Amino acid sequence: MTVRHAGRELAVDVSGDPDGVPILLMHGTPGSRTGPKPRSIVLYRMGIRLITYDRPGYGGSDRHPDRRVVDAADDVKAIADALGVDRLAVVGRSGGGPHALACAASDQLAGRITKVGVLVTLAPPNSAGLDWYRGMGTSNLEEHSSDPAALSDALIERAEHTRRDPQSLLDRLAPDLTPADRRVVDDVAIGAQIRASYAEGVRPGAYGWIDDDLAFRSHWGFDPASIKLPVRLWHGAKDAFSPASHAQWLAKQMPFAEAVVQQDAGHFSAVEILPTMLRWLATPEHIEVC
Repeated sequence: MTVRHAGRELAVDVSGDPDGVPILLMHGTPGSRTGPKPRSIVLYRMGIRLITYDRPGYGGSDRHPDRRVVDAADDVKAIADALGVDRLAVVGRSGGGPHALACAASDQLAGRITKVGVLVTLAPPNSAGLDWYRGMGTSNLEEHSSDPAALSDALIERAEHTRRDPQSLLDRLAPDLTPADRRVVDDVAIGAQIRASYAEGVRPGAYGWIDDDLAFRSHWGFDPASIKLPVRLWHGAKDAFSPASHAQWLAKQMPFAEAVVQQDAGHFSAVEILPTMLRWLATPEHIEVC
């Protein structure tokens, strides 16, 4: 389905139990609404109504030039309104992590977000006390340190290669993949989901990818310390794309946040842990929040 908002169209998928707990999943960078997730019958048995959408510029969603991370909350509000969802949980994987946090911080969704799950996220740039690049592998180090013009040129070329052959992106990331990552991407079913998500994400071009990266390196438009909701951050200790120190730094900023770092896991291990995170998100929280 599509949701029209602010003169743009957002591509949205809904799966699982129509009467289940609404949870919105934010895809990675690059990626799309088709990214790895439990099958609809599995979600149904879990009692979850899973909502996914393409961030602007990806897949079937129109571009939103110069968007900030916080702008995702306005799109999510439009999607929730269109679906008749009053309250929902949000989970973001990799590049979706900052956007999931934006939903918890934004006044646009005040009182409507119940919990937030964050998998293998980056922290904001210039985070005090965090060596932002430490532990980051070559592929992401180059991507996040290039000047904007060079970044755009590189991603336009990379997106075209990925559109024609999505395996080419995994091949490019190969030097930074841990054994745990390789186990995930080499799985026949999961690997096919990842490649399909890449291909769909860059189908209209590179601008969703470019706009994500530019938003990550700019001010996010909110302070994580303002988030007073239950937040669970999960990270693989061996992650070379977004180091675990980013999740640990974020957890220290929010009063009801916890960071879970799994020692034998990498970046793509987030795909395997997603069902566990979904169960946590679907379980009512018993702490009193402000």
